[in-house]
Amino acid sequence: MLVWFLIALVVLGLVWIRLAPSDPARWHQRPAVAADRDMKGGVLRAVVTGPEGLVRLDAVARATPRTRVLAGSVGQGMVTYVTRSRVFGFPDYTTAWQDGDTLRIWGRLRFGRSDLGVNRDRVDQWLAALRH
Repeated sequence: MLVWFLIALVVLGLVWIRLAPSDPARWHQRPAVAADRDMKGGVLRAVVTGPEGLVRLDAVARATPRTRVLAGSVGQGMVTYVTRSRVFGFPDYTTAWQDGDTLRIWGRLRFGRSDLGVNRDRVDQWLAALRH
């Protein structure tokens, strides 16, 4: 009986992770720090791209599987994307904004303490796609 209870608890937790609402007021924010930084649960990157960096990044982000816009737009100068992991649907949030000729990108996790470098890898892949 205890085993079934634990299985049900795990299933409910996974359902919550997949269906939990994403509050734009909480996730569509800029960080207090604006310098390049790798963190346990995310990454912050600042790269000189010229004034069209956010336009180009938006096309790359929208082409990424399981990624959608949570809030903002290129016209507003800041966009927050949600990218979900393939198997369990864990949401990661990536906010990008244009700061003159500098494109700033902040990728972070929602659940857990460490993303095992997933956000860093995604942001770096997006930036690599801008260079090509």
